[in-house]
Amino acid sequence: MLNLISLVVGVIAFPLMLIALVPLLGWLNYLVIPIAILGLALGALSDSNTGRNLNILVLLIGIVRLWLGGFIL
Repeated sequence: MLNLISLVVGVIAFPLMLIALVPLLGWLNYLVIPIAILGLALGALSDSNTGRNLNILVLLIGIVRLWLGGFIL
């Protein structure tokens, strides 16, 4: 059940992360990163790895995008 909740959180965070890739919308990563961390925590508590892996992907892309933007944009 936790894996399903983690997948839902990841599916919500993924489109937000895609929007945050647009220039001048990088600030949206400050919302995406905590959502992905929540999904990662739920995925870590479950038996399956699918939700956890999706949230790791979203988290890494969000952090790299924020880092490349100088933590501003």
